[in-house]
Amino acid sequence: MTTTSISEYEGCGASNSEPQAARPAFLVVYLLLGIAFGFVLSRSEVISWFRIQEMFRFQSFRMYGIIGSAVVTAAISLALIKRSGIKSVAGEPISVPAKELGTGILYAAGGTIFGLGWALTGACPGPLVALIGNGVSVMIASLISALFGTWVYGWMRPKFPH
Repeated sequence: MTTTSISEYEGCGASNSEPQAARPAFLVVYLLLGIAFGFVLSRSEVISWFRIQEMFRFQSFRMYGIIGSAVVTAAISLALIKRSGIKSVAGEPISVPAKELGTGILYAAGGTIFGLGWALTGACPGPLVALIGNGVSVMIASLISALFGTWVYGWMRPKFPH
């Protein structure tokens, strides 16, 4: 398994120049933001198995509307960050490096596996913790599977053409 140094994420606002004492305070902020995000996911029913099945069966526009509005919000936010020159918490400029989109059988296979897992479990990896927090304990198996899949990808990553 390969390890990724913090310097590889420099363009994403991460830095190893932050004072060591400041990091735990930021973790509390991130924890509170995560709890708030989980609450929003729960209240909007984005984590509902029934809503996700409706989406995959093309029975409702609701999930497509939520995903689309998230994409538009992210695009506008990134444009505003670029235009106004907002800096990260560490004081560094925030930049999103260009990324080359991949093609080929490996990307198609990975996307298919991800989509099948999402359709079969009724949850993408993002809200798994929110589902567990809502008492859907069967999602613990999905969370463990997602973590295992992430580990397998990290282990096999050097063998993939990136």
